[in-house]
Parts: sequence; C-alpha cells; structure tokens
Amino acid sequence: MNKRLNLLGLAQVAGGLISGESSVIEAVQKGKALHVIAATDLSERSLKTIKNKCDFYQVPLSLEFTQAEISQALGKKRSICAFTNQGFAKKFN
Repeated sequence: MNKRLNLLGLAQVAGGLISGESSVIEAVQKGKALHVIAATDLSERSLKTIKNKCDFYQVPLSLEFTQAEISQALGKKRSICAFTNQGFAKKFN
C-alpha cells in the first residue's frame, strides 16, 4: 500500500482524521480541517461541493486515490476524509 494511504489509516487510529462528507464539510467550515482528501471517483455533485468549500475556506484538497483505496486504508467505506492534526497534514504534503 502507498505510504500516503498508510498515513490515512495511522491518522485515523490516532484521532487526527475525520471521514464522511458531512463531517468533512462541517470541519472545513469550522476551520478544523487542515487538508482534505477526496476520491477521484467521487460523484460530480459531491466533488463540486467539496471543491467549493475548500476553495472558499482555503483548505488544500487532494484528488489522487479512488474510493476503494481510501476505504481500504481506513477500514470502512469512505470517499472523503480530512486531517485535523497539523503533524499528519504536514507529513501528507
């Protein structure tokens, strides 16, 4: 597995990652999300929503993994997640 995908799983276990579209959007709006990771196969509507939120609140957005890859890294079906820990977010970049 990719080192960056491993970092997602590690951050989740450590409590430095949130996942799920509504949770991530809320975290972006509250300034808690430091870096958002969305699946490349996310629906157009969801992708547009998250891109607009990230652009408006100036949160970095990465689109490099599929939903299957993100889900495997997190151990549950997810297509979007965000780092809430500065150390993990910096290491991901």
